[in-house]
Amino acid sequence: MTGSDEDPRVTGLRTAVSRLRRELALHPSEFPDRAIAEDELAALAAMADDGTPEIRRLSRSLLLIAGSIGSVSALAPGLAQVRAAVDLFGEPPRS
Repeated sequence: MTGSDEDPRVTGLRTAVSRLRRELALHPSEFPDRAIAEDELAALAAMADDGTPEIRRLSRSLLLIAGSIGSVSALAPGLAQVRAAVDLFGEPPRS
């Protein structure tokens, strides 16, 4: 889907992920789990581009990203925006 036909949650996710990816790319310090955060942000971007993200996968990626960059305070606002975007999709179904 493109343009006005796109789910606004997907648009919000795409925007939030793009912002955090830029912020992470510009962040000068290296930290042990940076590659994990970059990989999971790429996965979120791919899900947003596909247009139908899987809620369980969104939640898993968010947890991995938060665990990877959670202690980097400069990235906290971008991480919060990604979390808010993921939260709009609701809770994953219980198995």
